Amino acid sequence: MPIIKSAMKRVRQAAKRRSRNLQIKRAVHQDVRSLKDAVASEDSKQTTEALRQAISEIDRAVKKGVLHKNTAARRKSQLTKLSNTVAKPVKAKATAKAKPKATAAAKPAAKKPATKKAAK
Repeated sequence: MPIIKSAMKRVRQAAKRRSRNLQIKRAVHQDVRSLKDAVASEDSKQTTEALRQAISEIDRAVKKGVLHKNTAARRKSQLTKLSNTVAKPVKAKATAKAKPKATAAAKPAAKKPATKKAAK
């Protein structure tokens, strides 16, 4: 424990901030967990609502400085992909992709380099 008065205040402030940050992180985790449970139940209406709640909570954490904006973007992207598995069933991909038809457009002929004129 520090003896200096300003150091003791810093310890108190850090404890308050840590407590607030943990509350926000727990709220994000709780909403993400509810989204994963909704996806597991395969209820699309519940999944979309849980996704909206989770994204809102993540944005709130960014606003308060608990999460970095790129971390939040990555998490929101992952959660959206997860929720899309319920909303839209995955279709089987075709094994052979259709090749685009080659156009018969002729390439312009390359120009010949200019010849040097003979000096008179």
